[in-house]
Amino acid sequence: MARVPVVGLGLGSVAGLGAARLAASHYSVMTKSSAMFVAGPPVVARLGQSLEKQELGGWQIQTKAGGIDHAVETEEEAFACARKFLSYLPPSVFDLPPTVACDDDPERADDALLNAVPRSRKQVYKMRPIIESVMDRGSFFEMGQNFGRSIITGFARLQGRAVLVLASDPFIYGGSWTSDTCQKVVRFVDLAETFHLPVVYLMDCPGFAIGLEAEKTATIRHGVRAMAAVNQSTVPWCTIIVRNAFGVAGVVHQPAGRFSLRYAWPSGYWGSLPLEGGIEAAYRADLAEAEDPKAKLQEIEDRLNKLRSPFRSAEKFWVEEIIDPRKTRTLLCEFARLAEPLRTPGVAHLAIRP
Repeated sequence: MARVPVVGLGLGSVAGLGAARLAASHYSVMTKSSAMFVAGPPVVARLGQSLEKQELGGWQIQTKAGGIDHAVETEEEAFACARKFLSYLPPSVFDLPPTVACDDDPERADDALLNAVPRSRKQVYKMRPIIESVMDRGSFFEMGQNFGRSIITGFARLQGRAVLVLASDPFIYGGSWTSDTCQKVVRFVDLAETFHLPVVYLMDCPGFAIGLEAEKTATIRHGVRAMAAVNQSTVPWCTIIVRNAFGVAGVVHQPAGRFSLRYAWPSGYWGSLPLEGGIEAAYRADLAEAEDPKAKLQEIEDRLNKLRSPFRSAEKFWVEEIIDPRKTRTLLCEFARLAEPLRTPGVAHLAIRP
């Protein structure tokens, strides 16, 4: 896996060593009639669990758990997905990803992007149409859709140049990073590093997931691994801050020590904590001592709102530019062009893990 692209296809019952081989791939796809498990139903029955193949290791189980990246109806579709995946990658790490001919105008501007993010912060929106709009038409190839769902991952092209895409999904936990999401980020950043793919990150992340379930799944442990994976990578990186960038997970959008760019939409805003709930935590003593806690809360909120403006961040060079959303594709194509000569063939210093 540190040398050549590896694709695994599950086309029947896959167990034991076969299951390990299928999981030890950069991209895995199974037919919906197949199944994968460490041990099959007859062995599992000895534990007192009487399950059919699909109940034990069917596509819905495996794609949600992250054991398999994708599921399709037929074997023909599975092979088509494999060919599509491989089309973005070099034959080995000693080459660079291929650039294909492209007739999609890099200056194409989509007016729909102006209203893609609702003005109300309580409203969600669809990220996938944004991805489709700013990338080469029809080039986005999503992987791992059912696992770690608050981050969207896949390949795309910009003027024919292959890039790896990370994009927040505000429909899932508001885009916050769960334990599963963090594991997914590590895997795909490793993939980009292994095969010299620049990364484009469309960001709307309010931080790591919080609450009892987040603590039970060691979100912070997996979170710092994701942060390390990003910062240990060497590939060029471009982040578009679409809306939120908060908390520890919000720091991950600016990897250090390589060519990296940050742009913000006017809808973007960020800080250490979202004000909702954060003020009550940080200013508990002030609110307790105030004659009118409600008025004091509003006063603090108004003051902090001025500090989290994207315009203030731009003035301090925390982002390169606040951009018209319609300009996003043009800037991303420019990023891909500038990143092209910065990629170096060879074995990555930190090799990908299954």
